[in-house]
Amino acid sequence: MINTGKTSIGKQTMPPTETQIKIENGDKPEEACGIFGVYAPHLDVARLTYFGLFALQHRGQESAGICVSNGGQMACYSRMGLVTQVFNEQILGILRGYMATGHTRYSTTGSSTLENAQPILIEETAEFEAIGKPRKMTVSIALAHNGNLVNTRELRKQCNDMGLTLTSTSDSEIMARLIHHEYAATENLRETLQKILPQFKGAFAMTLQTPNELVAVRDVPGIRPMVVGFLGDERDPDGWVVASETCALDIIGATYAFDVTPGTAVVLDENGISQYRWAEAVKDEKLCAFEYIYFARPDSYFRGKSIHAIRQKMGELMAKEAPADADLVVSVPDSGTPHAIGFARASGIPYTEGLIKNRYVGRTFIDPRERLRALGVRMKLNPLEQVLRGQRVVLVDDSIVRGTTSKKIIQLLREAGATEVHFRVASPPVLNPCFYGIDTANQDELIASHYHNGKNEWSALGDRLGADSLAYLSIDGMLKAFGHDEKELCLACLNGFYPIPITTQTKLKLH
Repeated sequence: MINTGKTSIGKQTMPPTETQIKIENGDKPEEACGIFGVYAPHLDVARLTYFGLFALQHRGQESAGICVSNGGQMACYSRMGLVTQVFNEQILGILRGYMATGHTRYSTTGSSTLENAQPILIEETAEFEAIGKPRKMTVSIALAHNGNLVNTRELRKQCNDMGLTLTSTSDSEIMARLIHHEYAATENLRETLQKILPQFKGAFAMTLQTPNELVAVRDVPGIRPMVVGFLGDERDPDGWVVASETCALDIIGATYAFDVTPGTAVVLDENGISQYRWAEAVKDEKLCAFEYIYFARPDSYFRGKSIHAIRQKMGELMAKEAPADADLVVSVPDSGTPHAIGFARASGIPYTEGLIKNRYVGRTFIDPRERLRALGVRMKLNPLEQVLRGQRVVLVDDSIVRGTTSKKIIQLLREAGATEVHFRVASPPVLNPCFYGIDTANQDELIASHYHNGKNEWSALGDRLGADSLAYLSIDGMLKAFGHDEKELCLACLNGFYPIPITTQTKLKLH
């Protein structure tokens, strides 16, 4: 039983005297969100969700929230900050129930404010006919969303025309309002989703929670990921879990079962687990290529493939496509490390740590002031001078977006005494913006797009960044490392082919 005496704990804010500083990672695309959901009647679902979100923290660091249900009531708590900053023993103790949804956010559509934090809980009283007499009933639904819609403008107008009040700037609330409105009229979530979900154009993996059921859905054509696992014995499980990545299953001891199929809804309720299609089956799933390149944790699996092994293979192929005459291989930690290990293995050049990462820098509530802020990348990385001095270095990273941080890192290596820096990017160049839930900057800010001439030749960009040489992995090399055909992935940011059409109006609005 939820012991708050009310259905919503509320969204808390930090004291206004504190300043929240986000340390930017300017050369990386940013992920939208991480989602975790669990249905387990005999377990502490809030605590399981806390640990699941902790494992998914890399997917978003702006806000975190958990919503629980006990069959009658729902309670939701969300706040700006990291998972460990938002939740404590007292809060987790209040969030009692037998199912829960959790969310950790990075903003794409909608600013980084508390109003846009998730899960979004909507509770409104509706009037129904019962045995010929009207009755009033509170209809509750919570939504947690990873992705981005491309028809937000049209859907927002639809909400306004229907008299639905929107309190945030995110596309996620629009989705929640439209689903809740239909659900209040039908009291049937399956019928609601089959009617409403096809109206959403874009990328979305999300959970929908009512007082007595938890549903995970995935977009068509499956750009954003979602996996399912079970707790305990598969023949008689203690509960079921859904998550953005398998690493969130591992942290709570759950076993992977399957990936949610694009256009499918997976239902967790008192009857166990079931699923149904809300859209026509697609021939080829279009999972985002950057899940393999950068977003997913190295210990996760997609389609049964190890992310860590794939990234090492990318580095190996990079060494074959663009070898370098050097003494050491150094990674941009941590995301470039598996790729660098693969490059070293294939090239025979020793791999070593050359840059030490401060893993506790990412978001702080202490103002660093101008003098410290000017140090820029040194707040995150510090070079090992005794390792680098007098050495010819191959610097390996997983990707470049804007190029600002890459230039500073190369400068750090030279200041530490490296005589040569050969920059190897173990993925293809990012040439186009993403409109499906990843912040890859606008076209003008994508540094590779200014130097692209249709050939994999990047000496001018290498000069701009201060490198002695620069090379990217080819798309063919990347696909070989993935073990997938081009038609099985969304490669829009790499080749400009968008699997969901993008209008000019959408491009202007989102970027």
